[in-house]
Amino acid sequence: MALAAPALRRYLLLLAQEHLEFRLPEITSLLSLCGGQFSGEQEIRVNSPFWILNIPSEEMARGLMKRTVCAKSIFELWGHGRSSGELYASLKNYPADKMLPYLQSDSTYKIHIHTFNKTLTQAQKIKKIDALEFLPFKGKVNLKNPEHIFWILEDYGMNPNDVPEEPIHLYFGRWIADGQRELIESYSVKKRHFIGNTSMDACLSFIMANHARVKPNDVVYDPFVGTGGLLISSAHFGAYVCGTDIDYNTIHGLGKASRKNQKWRGPDENIRANLRQYGLEKYYLDALVADSSRPIWREGMLFDAIITDPPYGIREAPRRMGSQKETVKSVERSTENHFFVSSSYHLSDIFFDLLKFAAEHLVMGGRLVYWLPIYRPEYTEEIIPRHPCLKLISNCEQMLSSHTSRRLITMEKVKEFKDQDENSHLLDGQYMPYRGHNSFREKYFSGVTKRIAKEEKDNQK
Repeated sequence: MALAAPALRRYLLLLAQEHLEFRLPEITSLLSLCGGQFSGEQEIRVNSPFWILNIPSEEMARGLMKRTVCAKSIFELWGHGRSSGELYASLKNYPADKMLPYLQSDSTYKIHIHTFNKTLTQAQKIKKIDALEFLPFKGKVNLKNPEHIFWILEDYGMNPNDVPEEPIHLYFGRWIADGQRELIESYSVKKRHFIGNTSMDACLSFIMANHARVKPNDVVYDPFVGTGGLLISSAHFGAYVCGTDIDYNTIHGLGKASRKNQKWRGPDENIRANLRQYGLEKYYLDALVADSSRPIWREGMLFDAIITDPPYGIREAPRRMGSQKETVKSVERSTENHFFVSSSYHLSDIFFDLLKFAAEHLVMGGRLVYWLPIYRPEYTEEIIPRHPCLKLISNCEQMLSSHTSRRLITMEKVKEFKDQDENSHLLDGQYMPYRGHNSFREKYFSGVTKRIAKEEKDNQK
């Protein structure tokens, strides 16, 4: 006899109003990591800060909030409506057996009011709290350290220039947990020991780790590791981390500093020092000087996740190891005893090497999360690189300028890599649409040049 699925409970998720496209994939990924799934019954307005979720247990809701940086708080939803009357009717219909354990005479509580897109006076807040006197609160009010916190949440819409007198939706619920928004400040790049020109923003680093469903004891790899910013977020969640980069100076913390008013990097500016700064050094495996286009790893499935931000030629040029027989772009001197010849590395080749590597070296169910630069006037879904072993999970846009953006691509390994998958992207002409990525740098700077010319022209008027 099959076991019945656990009954779903309704929760209200309060989200931060930034990185809007990234929120749904993050919450979906984390629910699956916690053993749940995102059902079609969820009440989601994608751009709204209020989502109603059906989650099997409070434990799973707490697990979600231990990871998310896109959500602020989660509440057990007791009632909601499009007017005060609808809210009160909804609360009166909420099962008493679920409500009473938190309203006992030996308990303490407080009620907090949160409004979106409107500020209320203290008198207005007190009036709204007093209107809930029909609820059977028997405990004592304790504003400093209550056992239970209840929230009234009011949504006044998305337009700050057209705020309605009354809220368009109201919610009431019991506070369960807060998200991990404080990580954005505590891991800020501004406070980090070792940074580079392309060090990833802390919030986006944690979003990437969550999209990848990184969990304790995973092994996470970044083939374009740079200063290791993406390793830090994965290590925070208990994964063992490693990476490679073609730049000897960056891997060893040598050469010119990226910080203003600092000419050279200090003696202890390196990736290991960054992880040590956050108490995460025990999760650091190593970082190697290597070319991502040339295999250095043994065959087989090695990594639970691959998280990376490939170079796309704006701040850092895409390079790979060359030879004297190739068209030499430059000969660089890394240190006194380290020389290498670098040749151009087309963006289309970077992405296909990356997908092939992920297909070969990810464990089944492992995820690849990477950034793809886009020239927006030419964007279509067809230019997203594909591989038969990898399933596209999500595709989120972050604007860079009016004409360019980058997309966070999340893919999951769903098929074992076979020899016939080696050059699968070259079949049936699939490779041709992606060649457009190679001119991204020229298109990016052509837009910048046009904007500067326009500004100069406007200034002359």
